Amino acid sequence: MKRAFISFCLLCAGLCAAAQGVHFTNTPRRDPMREQMNKLANAVLAITSLYVDTVDNKKLVEGAINGMLSKLDPHSAYTNASETKKLTEPLAGSFEGIGVQFNMLEDTLVVIQPVPKGPSERVGIQAGDRIVSVADTAIAGVKMSKEEIMRRLRGPKGTIAHLKVVRLGIRDTLSFDVKRDKIPVNSVDAAYMVTPTIGLIRFNNFAETTPKEVLHALDTLKGQGMKDLIIDLQQNGGGYLQAAADIASEFLEKGDMIVYTRGRSVPDQEFRSKGGGAFTTGKVAVLVDEYSASASEILSGAIQDQDRGIVVGRRTFGKGLVQRPITMEDGSMIRLTVARYYTPSGRCIQKPYEKGDRQSYAKDVINRYNNGELTNADSIHFPDSLRYKTLRRGRTVYGGGGIMPDYFVPLDTTKYSKCYREMSAKGLIINASLHYTDKNRKKLASAYPTFKRFKADFEVPDKVIEDLFKEAKKQKIEPKDEAERQNTVGNIRRMVKALVARDLWDMSEYFAIIYADDDVVKKAVELLSKGE
Repeated sequence: MKRAFISFCLLCAGLCAAAQGVHFTNTPRRDPMREQMNKLANAVLAITSLYVDTVDNKKLVEGAINGMLSKLDPHSAYTNASETKKLTEPLAGSFEGIGVQFNMLEDTLVVIQPVPKGPSERVGIQAGDRIVSVADTAIAGVKMSKEEIMRRLRGPKGTIAHLKVVRLGIRDTLSFDVKRDKIPVNSVDAAYMVTPTIGLIRFNNFAETTPKEVLHALDTLKGQGMKDLIIDLQQNGGGYLQAAADIASEFLEKGDMIVYTRGRSVPDQEFRSKGGGAFTTGKVAVLVDEYSASASEILSGAIQDQDRGIVVGRRTFGKGLVQRPITMEDGSMIRLTVARYYTPSGRCIQKPYEKGDRQSYAKDVINRYNNGELTNADSIHFPDSLRYKTLRRGRTVYGGGGIMPDYFVPLDTTKYSKCYREMSAKGLIINASLHYTDKNRKKLASAYPTFKRFKADFEVPDKVIEDLFKEAKKQKIEPKDEAERQNTVGNIRRMVKALVARDLWDMSEYFAIIYADDDVVKKAVELLSKGE
């Protein structure tokens, strides 16, 4: 073990010296980098050789890596092999498993819907089925965590998941052998027509498959009569820079600058529109909020700087740093900041930070709320030194901390009552909708063969609301007065209706109901309708 550590540390020293252009010769000369690497090697050797107790070498090395990265910017980070897999899986656009969307009803897995053409649908698993065991191990009624259930359902492509399923109306337990396969992870949450001429596309990250998904959504909506578009990036934390550039290219003219990057040791890069995009003429509104970050800011910044559309909502997160993944042999990874990115007008939108002070950085959004920035545009101040001009119309925009929208929409802090928030946090509302849909799935499908009819005619039964308040009371959650009760009832009705629509159809239908009363979406529709 000692020999391995000595070899590792000497190798690191040699690599770092080579990276600095150092050549070992017989002529002694002082090399500060090599001195520090020798210091690190000696520390590791001393600890592993002399420390009073047994040392976990893996934890020691990971601690050293984390210690070094903690002194840098807030976005340089290390993840071990399992953490890396969880991090990269959504961005890869697929995972390997049985292909079902599910929710936990009490302690039982209920299938919301099988993935279309996926392995579970192919063997006959249906919406409403309860998966009670995997490989003869019970997963229902045993208080197993959702993470552990997912681990048992997932597995390498081609392996078999032996499932026991309970189906309403059938006495005997059903058995299914599901051959695991690659299951797509979709970035696009919703794509639907808000008005007869305005479409909306919402996506939750910028993964490898996102540009193709967005292109497909654009083609679908254009086929439904879309003339203008809302791009919803609210709470979209970003992803791959190249994905953002590819999506922006669908809206810009050939050669238009999208973003460029600049670092100390890596070459500058420019990303320009390839031309021939799918939507280069209709009006565009981009929705953002304080959680829109990274690639979301690249896309919204390019649309804004090129005067291709308007940005609506609240100031974005402010992440203007580019990370390069450095993968280790054991599957762990360092995501190291190597450059800053700049919008077409030259803005760096990275918000200020102190190296090594991640705690203050993490509190930025809370500080914005406390300072009134999320509810009042007048609370936001930029110095003149951060003023820039858009490239076509010469409008004033600002750098130095996120993308400031062209049209500010305040956060409505009164929309959801304390009672509603507590009921939601306890999972009472989603459980109520699951119970209702589960008991009435066939009846609902028969009464509402189309979403259009469901949206127009369906009303959440009063008994669902009454039972929900009774359950909440058992958990000591009650409205303080009649006004709060009425506010809570209205929001419950909308949310339960949206959740039922999701379970009967998909996420587009869910957002079509939720966004019917959303201030940011309504503002974008108003602006596009007026020709902004």
